[in-house]
Amino acid sequence: MLQMRPPYLIYIHGFNSSPDSYKAEYLRRYLAQMGWQDNYLVPALDYRPIEAMIQLTQFVEQRLPNFNITLIGSSLGGYYATFLTERYGVNSVLINPAVAPYRMMQENMGVHHNYHTEMAYEITPLEVEQLRQLETFQLKQANKYLVLLQTGDNTLDYREAEIKYAAAKLVVQDGGSHGFENFDRVVPEILHFAGMEDNINSLNEE
Repeated sequence: MLQMRPPYLIYIHGFNSSPDSYKAEYLRRYLAQMGWQDNYLVPALDYRPIEAMIQLTQFVEQRLPNFNITLIGSSLGGYYATFLTERYGVNSVLINPAVAPYRMMQENMGVHHNYHTEMAYEITPLEVEQLRQLETFQLKQANKYLVLLQTGDNTLDYREAEIKYAAAKLVVQDGGSHGFENFDRVVPEILHFAGMEDNINSLNEE
């Protein structure tokens, strides 16, 4: 009998965020109630894009042989998740994903402070160019994506993501915000896409 690999979620936070973000924390509590806390990772990513991608690549490669991985990428995290899905064929749930974040980063070069840790860091042309190098121009595995958009996103134009991920499974909600309001309502759909509910059902049937 073919042994199914258990699901595993890796949450990829956005620019200037951290593992303490609301969505990451909500998922952590939700999965703990389901008994899936050991199948969930929220890494603290380096602000430098190439260093962040090295971190994420290591996390994915370490778990890929034993787990069915689903990435959950918010904003800039969605940009990173897209690169990884096209490279490794893992699933991705993208929440108000950034399509071309290097444009915004170029407009916001200088010193920043992380919202959660208050750590200071500087965005330079080097970080902007690193983001450009990670751009995915064509989706070859559109069926691997669940894309959640809210039209009220006041940071990113949701229509850019709507166009880029048109061949993927799209959920577009009127209103909302960049942080994705009422996130709790879409968590069951996220877990279903990741195979967690199906996995639970199969275990109960054994």
